[in-house]
Amino acid sequence: MSTASRSDSVRGGGQETGGPRIVVGVGGGIAAYKACALVRRFTETGHQVRVIPTASALEFVGKATFEALSGNPVHTDVFSDVPEVPHVRLGQEADLVVIAPATADLMARAAQGRADDLLTATLLTARCPILFAPAMHTEMWEHPATQENVATLRKHGAIVMEPAHGRLTGADTGAGRLPEPEEIFALASLLQERADAIPRDLEGRRVVITAGGTREPLDPVRFLGNRSSGKQGYALARVAAQRGAQVTLIAGNTIEMAAPAAVELVHVTTAEQLKTAVDKHAVGADAVIMAAAVADFRPTSVAAAKIKKGAGEPDVIELTKTEDILAGLVQARRDGRLTDTAIVGFAAETGDEHGDVLTHARAKLARKGCDLLVVNAVGEGKAFEVDTNDGWLLGADGTEQALDHGSKALLASRVLDALGPLLRK
Repeated sequence: MSTASRSDSVRGGGQETGGPRIVVGVGGGIAAYKACALVRRFTETGHQVRVIPTASALEFVGKATFEALSGNPVHTDVFSDVPEVPHVRLGQEADLVVIAPATADLMARAAQGRADDLLTATLLTARCPILFAPAMHTEMWEHPATQENVATLRKHGAIVMEPAHGRLTGADTGAGRLPEPEEIFALASLLQERADAIPRDLEGRRVVITAGGTREPLDPVRFLGNRSSGKQGYALARVAAQRGAQVTLIAGNTIEMAAPAAVELVHVTTAEQLKTAVDKHAVGADAVIMAAAVADFRPTSVAAAKIKKGAGEPDVIELTKTEDILAGLVQARRDGRLTDTAIVGFAAETGDEHGDVLTHARAKLARKGCDLLVVNAVGEGKAFEVDTNDGWLLGADGTEQALDHGSKALLASRVLDALGPLLRK
């Protein structure tokens, strides 16, 4: 979605920048305090932010807080700044509307088309992507009335996130926790890159995704590893879950990241542990996406104590090949142990005297036998340990698609687009 056509300043006072216009709606729930971190994230990245809380939201976070963080006035009713007609203008001029937290009451009023406060009136006039981040007790989220309202909002074109599972108000735990602000921000940013990036096209599908690098121990201190951060695998899991899939994320070594909302997270360390987890969870899955950076070799023997310099220091460390998990999945499908499972591989490549990145990637696709291969050219500041990515998507049918540079969530959405036709087959 292009935001360049919007006007360059906020009328009616407040900040004046050329960034995208974001409306942050805040419902009246205890999770309203997390909206402060979300507003700050938007403003720090150059967005023009208008916060529209409900009256009950101000029982949890005061108006002055939202005004200080956004740099703009905050109102809840349609009778403030009447000459500016805010209940119409704010929605018309917005590039994105994010509701966090979206309470059961707020979603019910939005689904009914109510316009009894500034926020619901703004929702009726907005023609940009609208993202709801629900937060409520599990019983409220699972109630048929709430689920019908969610279905209505989605039918009208809004994106309603799956809530996180975790600690709620008091001692309760379950589905209904507000996703972390960073996750909401990531999906909001994705919608700015591509407004149609989160369709509900994976409902009823089971998807297994691997992420991060493996660590192969040499002794209690040292290991063989790689530079994978796990960000791409986490982005795939996050987007797939919000597109309706039941996602199991098998994560090796990653940077510290919160588990994506509505995702089952399984932690592993070594390539052998990763293979065991993949073999277990791939059974009955509609798709397996191998985004993890799996070690090709492991030390043949692991020392029981730290290897010290000098006496006892080995002259050579022998390595043994690890099992090829991706090729093993393809073989399991050929043998009938996996039925109708789409298999997606990842390849981190560099060019050398034998060929460029695509030459090596095409050979790998033929050798592995997977349905799709995502190819990333790696190097300093590329693919590993950064927030952006690009590359190519190679199909077993000979098709090749360039994946433009953008966020890792954007690349994830492109990969999931290509997965869709395989699942329909």
